[in-house]
Amino acid sequence: MRAVEITKPGGPEVLTLVERPVPVPLADEILIKIAAAGVNRPDALQRAGAYAPPAGASDLPGLEAAGEVIAIGAGVSRWQVGDQVCALLPGGGYAEFATTHQDHAMPVPKGLTMVQAAALCETFFTVYSNVFMRGGLQAGETFLVHGGSSGIGTTAIQLAHAFGARVFATTGSAEKCAVCEDLGAERAINYKDEDFVAVTKDLTKGRGLNLILDMVGGDYIARNIRALGPDGRLVMIAFLNGPKAELNFAQIMMKRLTVTGATLRPQSDQAKAEIAAQLRHHVWPLIDAGRIAPVMDSTFPLAQAADAHRRIESSGHIGKIVLEVS
Repeated sequence: MRAVEITKPGGPEVLTLVERPVPVPLADEILIKIAAAGVNRPDALQRAGAYAPPAGASDLPGLEAAGEVIAIGAGVSRWQVGDQVCALLPGGGYAEFATTHQDHAMPVPKGLTMVQAAALCETFFTVYSNVFMRGGLQAGETFLVHGGSSGIGTTAIQLAHAFGARVFATTGSAEKCAVCEDLGAERAINYKDEDFVAVTKDLTKGRGLNLILDMVGGDYIARNIRALGPDGRLVMIAFLNGPKAELNFAQIMMKRLTVTGATLRPQSDQAKAEIAAQLRHHVWPLIDAGRIAPVMDSTFPLAQAADAHRRIESSGHIGKIVLEVS
């Protein structure tokens, strides 16, 4: 099969098209003939040598894909050969074939193309598990997502809005602010011109926010603490500006804040299966009904994976970037 491998840690130019053997599914796995694969920030981190695959995972980048089940392991009961699926992968998506655990695959939602379906799993698993399962967002609460025009951000805005929260987002241009508000954000904040702490304090009449989803880190961490209201929650999922900050822990105590975070890829098969079950029950019906859809930025042929990485690292994208494989 054709695949894109990381020849050595480095920039996008180290992504190289090669020939690899087709993987063989284990007893609880399915083999997918990939039509399209999502491109995500963790792929770029892995390429740069900063995010090693978990033990036993493919060394190829790619954490989500969509395609057709063409083989199943001896213990698989959820899927049959010929089923159309989108799936969370432990790695290996930048290829014509990949395997994944049967419980980490989802049916392709009604009306979506394979390219759109390939853009679902990494972001929807990440957002739902962190915003609702970990962060406990409830209808009527106030929610801020940083990076609102990213794949994670556009997903978080739509889901939080659909489940009845008041949604705010930060992003870096007027165009991106407009996209966030079209998706359901009550107010998008251009971080280049405005202070999100002051703006959200004003929007919540001084009370502060119930929940923040942050992928920026760095100096945003202390500012997030200031922006949260009593019993607020901060969920960290990435650190584009670095993982270190100086904090006033008295604010955490006085406001009874919860500071938590998670990464998706190293979690157990069972944990990912539980997220998938929640998505099937609560979220896939919304996608089937057309109430939520992935926001698509651009597509690239598999052989141009390096250009896809340049696009995501430019931060000029709005929504998801996808590789067309077949």
